[in-house]
Amino acid sequence: MVAAKNAGREEELAASKEAAREALDKLLEAKEHFRQAAEKAGLDVKEEAVEQLAKGRAKVDELSDEASLYMNDKPLQTLGIAVLGGFVLSHLLSRK
Repeated sequence: MVAAKNAGREEELAASKEAAREALDKLLEAKEHFRQAAEKAGLDVKEEAVEQLAKGRAKVDELSDEASLYMNDKPLQTLGIAVLGGFVLSHLLSRK
């Protein structure tokens, strides 16, 4: 039972990390589209924007690591948060 819970937590953590990385990849793809559009318009992409994207990637990795630690340190609270979030979401989506 404990192994199943740990496996479930690991799967949830992996899914969270993957979702964060996918969001970041989409952001980087949008940055590339913006760069191409800016070049066509004769504008230069500023170095600051690239730095901000790098900071964003670092922040995503940091938040992912924090989430991982929280899940490992406080599994019952993590489960409670997930249940509460699902309950609230189901009520919001089921209202007419």
